Amino acid sequence: MAEPRALDEMAATVAPTARFVRRRLPELVLGLAVLVTVLAGLALIGSAVDDAAIARNRATAQAEVLEGSTFFRTLVRFTLPNGQAVVPENGVFHPRGLSAGRQVAVEYDATEPELVRVAGRSTVDGVLPTVLGVAATWVLLGPLALWLRRRRERA
Repeated sequence: MAEPRALDEMAATVAPTARFVRRRLPELVLGLAVLVTVLAGLALIGSAVDDAAIARNRATAQAEVLEGSTFFRTLVRFTLPNGQAVVPENGVFHPRGLSAGRQVAVEYDATEPELVRVAGRSTVDGVLPTVLGVAATWVLLGPLALWLRRRRERA
């Protein structure tokens, strides 16, 4: 007997939230599209700021791409002129196409060696994929939000 009552209590607790979400779904979908757009813009701005820091105090080195790299983070190891080995915790910026064991030229901020990118690559390389991702988001979520709004108005 305790189970049905617990389910009824849970349903009574969740029902107001479910009604709110159902009523505001078009706005929530639109908000998600706006959030994706803002985050993509911030990512590009952050990348440009990091590139500018590297350009101000640029140094170059040969780096080895390490095992343990993932889609989100490519690890490299390079040596500073003073002999110190550096493995940036966040990996290398603009790592497209790198595989473990490969040697690659990198540029880094001489005052902060944790800021490192593949030589010859910059934020510009990420603009097109970012714009395409944002466009795809709007192509999918924009019409969905409109359809949900029209459906709500008809009801």
